[in-house]
Amino acid sequence: MLSTEFSTLLSGRYVEIKVLPLSFKEFLTFYDFDTSVTMEEKFQKYLQFGGMPILREYKFNEARVDQALEGIYSTVVLKDILQRNSQADNTTLQKIMRFMCSNIGSITSPNNIGVILSDEGDIREGKSKGIAGKTVNKYISMLCSAYIFSSVGRYDVKGKQLLKTLEKNYIIDLGFRNMLLGYRDADRGHIMENIVYLELIRRDWRVYIGKIGEAEVDFVAEKPGDKMYIQVTESIRSPETRERELRPLQMIRDNYEKIILSMDRDFITSYDGIKSINLIDWLLSE
Repeated sequence: MLSTEFSTLLSGRYVEIKVLPLSFKEFLTFYDFDTSVTMEEKFQKYLQFGGMPILREYKFNEARVDQALEGIYSTVVLKDILQRNSQADNTTLQKIMRFMCSNIGSITSPNNIGVILSDEGDIREGKSKGIAGKTVNKYISMLCSAYIFSSVGRYDVKGKQLLKTLEKNYIIDLGFRNMLLGYRDADRGHIMENIVYLELIRRDWRVYIGKIGEAEVDFVAEKPGDKMYIQVTESIRSPETRERELRPLQMIRDNYEKIILSMDRDFITSYDGIKSINLIDWLLSE
C-alpha cells in the first residue's frame, strides 16, 4: 500500500514511519572491505551501487546488482504506479523517469520537461506538440508517491516564505539511477547533492532549496528552533568556484550555521565563519 492509500482507508488511525536505503555510515557496516581499501574507494562504491540492503548478497558483482535493482524497479514501477493509475502510459512514465534521473538536483518545470521529451521523440516526424505540463506533473507525483523520487520546494530566504514553482527532485537511491543510465562520473556535483539531501532527511531536518535574490543556496535545513544553510560542490580549490559557492551564504544575514561540503581535505576549515567540511567526514559524523 502507498501512504496516500493509508490516509484514505484508515482515516488517520495510523503512524507512518518512512524507511530510507542505507546511509553511507550504514553501508560501511553492511559490507566487508579489505583493509587495503581506502575510505574514498568505499565512498565510490556507495556512489555506484547505492544503499539497497539486498545488494550485499552480490558483493559488488555489477551484473547481479543491476539484475536485482532492475527487479525492484520493475516491481515498483509496474505494480505501485501503473496498476494503480489505469490512465498512465508506460512509455511516457519511463521517459520522464529517465529524464529526471539525468537531471537530479536541477530546476526544471513540468512544461519544459514536456517540451524536451516531445521534441526528442517527434523530431523525426516533424512534430512539435509537447506533452502537457499537467501530465508531466501527474507522472512526477506518481513517482514521488511510490517513493522513487522526492520533491523539494524552494524557500525565499529574505522573504521567509515558500515559493510555489520550480521544485527540485532527488532520487531515493542512486543505484536505480546508475542502473538506468549507467554510472556517469561527469555530474558528481548533483550526485553529491542527492546524497546530502537524503542524509539531511535521515537526520530529521526539513529541507528546502534556498533562494536569495538571484542566487541559490543548495539546502536550507530546518528543525524547531534551529536552521542551517548548506552548499555542496565537488571542490572549492579554484578561486572562481569558491567565490560562487560562498557568495549566496555571505548574503544571508542571520547567525545560523553555514556550511560548504566538498571532497576537499584542506587545512582551511572556515571562510569568514562559513565552515568548509569534507563530505565523507560529514556523512560519518554524528
